[in-house]
Amino acid sequence: MARQTARRAAKSADGDATGDPRAPEPRPDAPESPQASPWPALAIERRPLASLVPYARNARLHSDVQIGQIAASMREWGWTQPILVSEDDTIIAGHGRVLAALRLGLDDAPVMVARGWSASKIRAYVIADNRLAENASWDREMLGAELTELRDQFDLSLTGFTVGEIDAMTVGDLPDLGVEYDESAASSVKFIKCPECGHEFPR
Repeated sequence: MARQTARRAAKSADGDATGDPRAPEPRPDAPESPQASPWPALAIERRPLASLVPYARNARLHSDVQIGQIAASMREWGWTQPILVSEDDTIIAGHGRVLAALRLGLDDAPVMVARGWSASKIRAYVIADNRLAENASWDREMLGAELTELRDQFDLSLTGFTVGEIDAMTVGDLPDLGVEYDESAASSVKFIKCPECGHEFPR
């Protein structure tokens, strides 16, 4: 009993394996710690764009229009998200930003390196990084209020929404044009649904 008490006292004095006496015991289901596998975001480096290699099996497609939108965003705000790369400089996340940066004539980019990641971990994250963002949704009332307030203060085309989408979400502030509602005409109007925000627009 005396030996067990002494061991507990020694552990309490020395702290856990991390050297922090205040640190609790890790849970069995806790995520990987940065000590076990360094988190990429802990260190930002710069790499020449020419050295970054696109992931050969990337299933995410970037249209010419979207690349132009990203380029316009970067021209306004600069680099706000580093590129995630593997240890051999293969792009894991940020293909669109790299293409936009090349279009802007930039020479290098901030990168985070995923050190110690297995091939399967990299492959899974390439998918997860793109898919998880799609699982979010918009508070359309809040979005409309934000766009309405920003409409006269900022170029809203930089938000990625089209002019038609912006008009539809801020139409509540337009003046009354004196046009009476025609129920028979309204019933014949067909709508299309935006795949990004879920808003329905008349054809």
